[in-house]
Amino acid sequence: MGRGKLEKFAVNATRRNVVEPGKELYEQLKGRWNSDFFQNSHPIILEVGCGKGEYTIGMAERYPEKNFVGIDIKGNRIWKGSTMAEEAGLQNVGFLRIFIENLDQHFGEQEVDEIWITFPDPRPRKRDIKRRLTSPRFLEMYERILKPGGKLHLKTDSASLFEYSVEVLTERNVNNFLHTWDLYSSDLQEHTMGIYTTFEKTYLEQEVPIKYLQYTL
Repeated sequence: MGRGKLEKFAVNATRRNVVEPGKELYEQLKGRWNSDFFQNSHPIILEVGCGKGEYTIGMAERYPEKNFVGIDIKGNRIWKGSTMAEEAGLQNVGFLRIFIENLDQHFGEQEVDEIWITFPDPRPRKRDIKRRLTSPRFLEMYERILKPGGKLHLKTDSASLFEYSVEVLTERNVNNFLHTWDLYSSDLQEHTMGIYTTFEKTYLEQEVPIKYLQYTL
């Protein structure tokens, strides 16, 4: 491991806006994010696989009346997001370092108001279907922690992942299902909020259509 990563991990260990293994709150926040972490009763929005946290930070800046948690397993990515949050003086942002498979170990039933999945690994191989973040096992987990009326969003450049996701959600007959194969040429682009991840900017420069969907629990 490079010295740079070790230094970033050391910084993460001192930051209140980073929740990770080894910290006191790591196993204590399930069902208690509002009271023990954010210390308010505002809605909680998750970004699953947040990377460097651009979307998490962008939403937090636009909606100070809501709480945001960026989730990723990579400590150096978490460091970047938490650094941006500190530099912007944001108090409504936290970052949680876990494997997404363990999400429901850290959030209680009906604790979350919205979940964003932004440009996840498409896992194109058939043997990896269960690892796709829109596979039924993940959807069932999200739905356990979402409140009634809560929303799930997906943005992706991958046609194969999007097609798979649409098929899965159509079969599940979900509520208020909206989707488009070209977000920025559709009437759904209001949902972008003018926020772009690094990946998204690259795809748009390459004229790759951005796919988007949402549904309501």
